[in-house]
Amino acid sequence: MSVRVRRVYEPPEPDDGVRILVDRLWPRGLAKDAARVDEWPKGLTPSTELRRWYHADDRPYEEFRERYEAELAAPEAAELLDHLRELAGKGSVTLLTASRSPKAGHAEVLARLLED
Repeated sequence: MSVRVRRVYEPPEPDDGVRILVDRLWPRGLAKDAARVDEWPKGLTPSTELRRWYHADDRPYEEFRERYEAELAAPEAAELLDHLRELAGKGSVTLLTASRSPKAGHAEVLARLLED
């Protein structure tokens, strides 16, 4: 199993496997065919309230992670997360985000949960 996080603006690579967009909104300026996204589970993204809270000030990443994991325990999100675990169990999965710092955001939290 291989789970990795990449910026959606980076060109697709042959070893990406299943490409999953994990942002709520489609990335600005990116054509859908150029992104080559296989799945887009919007129900896995952080709530608007949590995103606003995290970006409002210099909020600690650990607290964001804990709050986001609590949101992922909700039935709809848990079901989507289980689906991603199944995909990851079958081969490579690449989580795509438009975030400028993917290692300090929700995509990294998802990647860690998929690898556990």
